[in-house]
Amino acid sequence: MTPSQLAVALGHSFARKNLLQVALTHRSYGALHNERLEFLGDSVLNCVVANSLYSRYPELPEGDLSRLRANLVCQESLHQLALSLKIGEVLLLGEGELKSGGHQRPSILADALEALFGAVFLDAGFDAAALTINRLYEPLYEKLRPGEVIKDPKTRLQEWLQGRKKPLPRYQLLEATGAAHDQRFSVVCEIDNPSLRTTGTGMSRRTAEQAAADNALKALKA
Repeated sequence: MTPSQLAVALGHSFARKNLLQVALTHRSYGALHNERLEFLGDSVLNCVVANSLYSRYPELPEGDLSRLRANLVCQESLHQLALSLKIGEVLLLGEGELKSGGHQRPSILADALEALFGAVFLDAGFDAAALTINRLYEPLYEKLRPGEVIKDPKTRLQEWLQGRKKPLPRYQLLEATGAAHDQRFSVVCEIDNPSLRTTGTGMSRRTAEQAAADNALKALKA
């Protein structure tokens, strides 16, 4: 895989090749890196996905649309798309990140994909970026079903307990490990009735709490 082959897989021919190179450069590699492009691409992605959902589901209320968008633009979804594009094979990483497996780290791959969206936007404008994003996201859009909005595990756990008049769960941070820019969190979810304690991990405290809640739901339904 080369950067040019990645551009083909992405579906965009860059007029400004330097934008592609910067999008694929992690900050550990040098001073000219992809964080600003990632910032821009994040905003473009959210706008494109929001517009697509707004057009596809004219009857869905704002809350349902927001939950669908959050599920589509989350790190996990971006990571899976980045893997399908084999972005890790062409990322420019510093020696430390290379040794620690940075080319496979979900946060780095997700950020690189957002940087690529930002690069397309700067290279050819919003319409080109929207075309690229929607083409890539089409399989994810197809999996959605009108009216079947995905609620996050914490919400589903709370509704499950409330529906049975049970006390709500408590979440507590167990530990946070790793460097400040690449931390991993471990959280415990505790329920009094029935007595249950589950844990979850994630790249943020929020995702760790969601994982712990998901594990609690699975245990309760088992």
